[in-house]
Amino acid sequence: MTNHHFSRRAFLAATTLSTLAGVTRAQSPNTARVVPRKLSPNEKLNVAGIGVGGKGMHDIMSYKRENIVALCDVDLDRAGEAFYRVADARQYRDYRKMFDEMADDIDMVTIATPDHTHAPAAYRAMKLGKHVYVEKPMTHTVAEARLLAETAREMKVATQMGNQGHSGDGVRDLAEMIWAGAIGEVREVHIWTDRPGGRWPHGSPKTPPPAEPVPDKMDWDLWLGAAPLRDYNSLYAPFKWRGWWDFGCGGLGDMACHIMDPAFFALKLGEAKTFSVEPVKQEEANDQTYPSNAIIKYQFPARADMGPVDVYWYENGLKPARPEGIPEGQRLGDDANGSLFVGANGWITAGEYGGEARLLPDARMADYTRPPKSLERVGGANHYRNFLDACKGGAPAVSNFDYAGPFTEMVLFGNIALRLNKRVEYDVETMSVTNDAAAGAHLTKEYRKGWELPV
Repeated sequence: MTNHHFSRRAFLAATTLSTLAGVTRAQSPNTARVVPRKLSPNEKLNVAGIGVGGKGMHDIMSYKRENIVALCDVDLDRAGEAFYRVADARQYRDYRKMFDEMADDIDMVTIATPDHTHAPAAYRAMKLGKHVYVEKPMTHTVAEARLLAETAREMKVATQMGNQGHSGDGVRDLAEMIWAGAIGEVREVHIWTDRPGGRWPHGSPKTPPPAEPVPDKMDWDLWLGAAPLRDYNSLYAPFKWRGWWDFGCGGLGDMACHIMDPAFFALKLGEAKTFSVEPVKQEEANDQTYPSNAIIKYQFPARADMGPVDVYWYENGLKPARPEGIPEGQRLGDDANGSLFVGANGWITAGEYGGEARLLPDARMADYTRPPKSLERVGGANHYRNFLDACKGGAPAVSNFDYAGPFTEMVLFGNIALRLNKRVEYDVETMSVTNDAAAGAHLTKEYRKGWELPV
């Protein structure tokens, strides 16, 4: 078996001389003040938003009681409402320029851009000592997730990934049930989503679509960021980028950071030293877009106090078979998104964000007494407030990068199995693919000049 060890040093060594020679001032942030400003709970943060249309506007407006000092978006149409609602904030298209001009005036940044631009923006912000809130998935590649987690620890900044369900009670209710032995040892988990469900291209087109005129108020070069150059087409932006390998992370990137979270947390999957992923089913895979639908299987060995477990992921409406013993009409998770935990002594099902964890069949839940609450609740399920408290010196946010980084690595490693259509084995400590030397290249990616990262 060949060990392909892609350590940080190996990634750097593999970077071409031409790429290294292209480092410009825009890539090298001004690090004159890299220590986060200490604030009391009653002081206000100076907040900047990168990507402030759609979900990004919701994220930045969650901090409207703080000082929103800067808004950045490559698409002025998408950003229009945020620009209108926070008219006093300085407006930018390029976050690199924003940091060059305003680094000393920013304490915290929200990032809600397409997946391929999460890590470059978050890394730059953290190296400048800024707290960062990054929408899910945390990064576009496995190596980026490791880099951001390490950088957050190095810079001692507060962080949070935008998987809001992790602040809710549901994931904790489910974990307490499993840890109390409600269904015995968990042997399998089945997790499903309806994504993409026609929301973005999966399986086609198999070649880049023809060039279309770039919208008047969009800077297409900045939108591409680190991705390879290609002509604009509305099948990419502003919305359908998730289905393209160069820009998004597919169904896993969109929903696994929500629906897989209860399994990752309750089954202590982050403590596994190794695991593997293999496709069970995929259709219409190609080099441009994700498969039209897929089922993949993660296999985890024994870890912590738990035995081996298989975790299955289903997308685009595919679902597991109903277990014998659960009558028709008794709901499994949510229709669109949910999970089913199969134990030695029964089943637990949960909804999209881990909510409504309950035993099956329904009659068993009716007679069940939930275990005492052993896990601290976040309170009000407010993911944004939880991060804000961390920025002001409170406890680390619940989905900080020490948690979200390993979780994102696990999720995105599944996409490598889909890309290669084969079983791949992962050594977590060395961040290496242990059964295929060539597959290790997919842990990272090439970055366009001016957007490089040290991975």
